[in-house]
Amino acid sequence: MAALALDIGDVRVGIAASDASGRVAMPVKVLPAAEVTGMARSFRMILEDYEPEVLVCGRPETLGGEDGPQAQRVTEVARRVGEATGLPVEFVDERLSSREAKRILREQGLSERDMRGKVDMVAASLFLQTWLDRQRNA
Repeated sequence: MAALALDIGDVRVGIAASDASGRVAMPVKVLPAAEVTGMARSFRMILEDYEPEVLVCGRPETLGGEDGPQAQRVTEVARRVGEATGLPVEFVDERLSSREAKRILREQGLSERDMRGKVDMVAASLFLQTWLDRQRNA
């Protein structure tokens, strides 16, 4: 099952996609949040290219596993995008995904400045891979 992951932020949305078999997640792009929520051509092209069957959105949880302060806003944005695309939306804990994404990018030799446009899509690929692995093992 092809899936598209969205790491929804106030300013940017990190996007990751799975392969058609739903086994491997890969970073795709970071778009301004307004382009995703407004169904801009840039986001529609990604939908056409990857043909997802589901949107997997990260929901920020606290370390205790409860919804974090941004969870309600992210949930509302994700549901609106789901309605606009006609795709079902599933949520996954994105706790620590940005921190792990930064660690990975740092290991690749990127500076904080160079990371800025990449962290969100790498974080999306990390939580998408977790979701894909759970689907396969269920």
